[in-house]
Amino acid sequence: MQQQIIRAGKILVVDDQPANLRVVGKLLGEHGYSVTTAGDGKAALQAALADPPDMLLLDMVMPGMDGFELLAALHEHPHLQQVPAMFLTAAQDRELLLRAFAAGAVDYVTKPFMPEELLARVQAHLGLKLARNRLQRLARERQELVNLVAHDLKNPLSSVLFASDMLAMADARPERAPRYLQIIRDSTLDALGYIQQYLENQQRTANALDAQQSAHTRLGDTLAWLAQRYELQLEARGLRLHTACPEPDACVAIDGRVLRQVAENLVTNALKYAHAGGELALSARRGAPGYWQLLAEDRGPGIPATSQRDLFKPFQRLSGDETAHQLSTGLGLALAKQIIGNAGGQLWYEDREGGGARFVIELPEADCADTP
Repeated sequence: MQQQIIRAGKILVVDDQPANLRVVGKLLGEHGYSVTTAGDGKAALQAALADPPDMLLLDMVMPGMDGFELLAALHEHPHLQQVPAMFLTAAQDRELLLRAFAAGAVDYVTKPFMPEELLARVQAHLGLKLARNRLQRLARERQELVNLVAHDLKNPLSSVLFASDMLAMADARPERAPRYLQIIRDSTLDALGYIQQYLENQQRTANALDAQQSAHTRLGDTLAWLAQRYELQLEARGLRLHTACPEPDACVAIDGRVLRQVAENLVTNALKYAHAGGELALSARRGAPGYWQLLAEDRGPGIPATSQRDLFKPFQRLSGDETAHQLSTGLGLALAKQIIGNAGGQLWYEDREGGGARFVIELPEADCADTP
């Protein structure tokens, strides 16, 4: 007995003859396809908009909206333009078949059809469609990775540039030289660590999600790291740093390096946009039950109400300052929000009382009792 192959793929079958719908639907269903049927063009359009299919099998001649009109209506929607359509038709007229291809059909099968021929053609065109989907998804994932790597490497490399510039100054303070050298070394190690992390993520196993969910870090450690890394840079930009260490059991469910990456974005935004405000406060507090919050608050100009709705969209920047734009990709907050969301938390903005900006990272509470 030949083993049945289960095939992925949703197929929408459109025909005004119920008998045809039953025959085609049964044949495709028995061979592992997910089948939806529609008795006319209008119903087919509604079904495709509600749940886009991977392939369309349709009759040419139907009352009301015929097959050609249906294809034209589907192609008005960008997310349906790449759905392959194959006509099932009794027509043998060459001009009509040419019209079908001109309308966007990829193939046709004449009625009465041989089941083996219909299945072979469906498998070929649907396989191409699903393969194209996979390639497009892979391209998007690779582009997202490139964006993430480029953005996250920018912060440690900017720290290296800052420290090296300070060391090169004629009036550099000798007692600070060891601190600047430490910043250069630590930032370089961070950059290499990010690269290693991304390479490992590309080879992640099915158990990685469980490992990620078990990760945790103390908020006090994160605040101390941010102060050590950015205090001198903030000072050079005229910003005083204030940190408020939380109680020792303030622990959240996220990898420490990942949280530092996200928090760095908030600090570097203050460096670029809020230096006129004179201060940056980093602190932690309890949030909703079972959550902790990390706050970054400044006394800069804040975010205009008209810009707040787009704040976490890719390639949006916090101000119209062209100098700041040279340092910004506009990706930081969008990536940060996505990372925190993947960890089961939230990232949001709110106006600070008395003027300025407040960014809040809220993450699930974790148990760090066994962590040294």
